Amino acid sequence: MPRGSRRLPQACLERLHGADLIVHVGDFVTAGVLAEIAAIGPPVIAVYGNVDDEALRRDLPEERVLELAGARVGLVHDAGPARGRLGRLRRRFPDTDAAVFGHSHLPLHERESDFQIFNPGSPTERRRAPHRSMGLATVGEGEIRFEHVPLD
Repeated sequence: MPRGSRRLPQACLERLHGADLIVHVGDFVTAGVLAEIAAIGPPVIAVYGNVDDEALRRDLPEERVLELAGARVGLVHDAGPARGRLGRLRRRFPDTDAAVFGHSHLPLHERESDFQIFNPGSPTERRRAPHRSMGLATVGEGEIRFEHVPLD
């Protein structure tokens, strides 16, 4: 977003309206898109992406850690090359249970013992992924579970 007529699919909007929190790992492009997402209702926690404008880079951090119902989750846009990614994110966010990232727009969920990484994909730009997608996270009692939701 926001190139051309690209908009969030209705199935994505419905899930966002029912969410307790919206987590976005960058590539809003403009602050206007962030404002549109914030207007959906639930609070938005985000980091900036590599194509985000200066206003977003000024207002959002490059990375952050969330504490949600006893689970700690690291957020970053670009997690680097696929090779060694899980270990690299574990080192980058050593006191977390998971790391969520974007950049590639390719859905991914990997786990190694007590740490997992998750890329929700993209609801607007599937690139080489089989579907446009988003992610759902369920958090409770210090545990976080991720799920990919195909949107087409």
